[in-house]
Amino acid sequence: MSYRAPVEDIVFTLNHVAGLDRLIADGLAPEIEGGLAESILEEAARFAQDKIAPLNRIGDTRGSTLKDGAVTTPPGWKDAYAEWTGAGWNGLTAREEFGGQGLPVLLQTACSEMWNSASMAFALCPLLTAGAVDALQAHGSEALQRVFLPKLVSGEWTGTMNLTEPQAGSDLAALRSKAERAGDGTYRITGQKIYITYGEHDLTENIAHLVLARLPDAPPGTRGISLFLVPKFLVNADGSLGARNDVHCSGVEHKLGIHASPTCTMVYGDAGGATGYLIGEENRGLACMFTMMNSARLGVGIQGVAIAERAFQQALQYARERRQGRAGGGKPGVDDPMSPIVEHPDIRRILLSMRAQTEAARAICLMTAEALDRAEREPDAERRKITAERAAVLTPIAKAWSTDIGVEVASLGVQIHGGMGYVEETGAAQYLRDARIATIYEGTNAIQAIDLVMRKLPLSDGRAVGAIIADMRTVAERVRAANAPGFGRTAQRLADAVDALERATAWMQQTMGARPADALAGATPYLKLFALARGGTALAEKALAAASGDGAADRVAVARFFAEHHAGEAPGLERMVTEGADAVNGAAEMFAA
Repeated sequence: MSYRAPVEDIVFTLNHVAGLDRLIADGLAPEIEGGLAESILEEAARFAQDKIAPLNRIGDTRGSTLKDGAVTTPPGWKDAYAEWTGAGWNGLTAREEFGGQGLPVLLQTACSEMWNSASMAFALCPLLTAGAVDALQAHGSEALQRVFLPKLVSGEWTGTMNLTEPQAGSDLAALRSKAERAGDGTYRITGQKIYITYGEHDLTENIAHLVLARLPDAPPGTRGISLFLVPKFLVNADGSLGARNDVHCSGVEHKLGIHASPTCTMVYGDAGGATGYLIGEENRGLACMFTMMNSARLGVGIQGVAIAERAFQQALQYARERRQGRAGGGKPGVDDPMSPIVEHPDIRRILLSMRAQTEAARAICLMTAEALDRAEREPDAERRKITAERAAVLTPIAKAWSTDIGVEVASLGVQIHGGMGYVEETGAAQYLRDARIATIYEGTNAIQAIDLVMRKLPLSDGRAVGAIIADMRTVAERVRAANAPGFGRTAQRLADAVDALERATAWMQQTMGARPADALAGATPYLKLFALARGGTALAEKALAAASGDGAADRVAVARFFAEHHAGEAPGLERMVTEGADAVNGAAEMFAA
């Protein structure tokens, strides 16, 4: 089916939940005043619908192929990428001095959802390039910035992130790739990296690989990792491309999904060492790489939203067209045909669940982006600190819960299609296959939960998370004060969820130092509890803002459904967090090698 970008809901969420209107009113985004943000989103939607979406099925069935070290992307891919970069989409948030537009992350995140809905495999390439731009802007030398940033910002060149090695998945302390000082300010890189997204392709003439490696005298563990820029082709003094660097693709993975995105094994130094350029300081590479990873984590979170939106749209259309049984019971007759399955209560329940979770995840991702913008743009240092900490708390939730939702909603989409969803003909299965990787890369969702519990809850002695919980409580109280019958038990269910989160947070803060294994055992249910409370209150904010305008009844119905059917899980999740550690840690010997 065709994809229609949900621009109206994205704009509504931007203004009434994420705070785009406040960002503009506070003078922090003057470049998008006067309705320019909406115009940009409409144009992004048209490109997603008309140019990228038609390639999604082709990309899935044809995939990218490797022959003689060269990767060829599917038909239409190269032309679409050239048109996309030619329209200036690649440099939305990059600094103007390097050819970017300097627009808010919030706007870029909203555009990114539509591009990923159109084709996640296509949008993955710009996602990694954007992360490389962020890392170079923050940590690159003036010389590196001058040579590489204009090309990366324009999209003429692309960027990659090279972390994983065969023996080192998420454990970066186990990296073995080596870097040797060449004596001329450059380094010689040797080693192998796996699972490198768009590590080789035919979309651009050069690729800038950001590679983690160790120097000979580096300290052990993560304290001894450095970050290097290793171009596919060396760059001459005049900016033209020089000799091919000592790096090549030795294989492309055959994956469950995102077939058009080449996931490469990259080999460095077969002929003596690939030339690399240090980013930041020696042995401080992980801090530099985290700039790129944090950018990518929000980008991956919005991928979960994007796939969920696409799966929901297709499921809704199918449910309206497919006829099966009678919604009112009994057997159909000649003059009493079968009902569209959308009329069956359980199908409505599934569709409501798909829509509500998708919109809640969208709101969390956009709120995270707004906090990132304020952390960069606020003139007051204390305000920048507060909003940076809010972004830090929300980022693992945005990444983990949104990608979990992407998988769940795509799976429900298959269920709506019945047997037709299990075969490839309808395309419903592709969304589930594509979504599955997002819970794994850029830090598995369990790692996000650990990050939330162990690193983010202690920020400012707990005040950062406390402020977010206080905001949620205010929303629940506003729903109660509205006293509108359409909200049903929304106020009470949201208040219960916020209470459960507050108690679970206090337990985590008391436990993580004294019994870290117990805290870690409850990290994943804690993150879900946090997401349900924040997602539920975000949907309530949308419903309150809608008042009696167009779509108000639908927004109230979605907020009510989420509160009564999803946020109602909160007390059980609280018990899993505070009482479930013994069941997990007590079974440690069961799985011992």
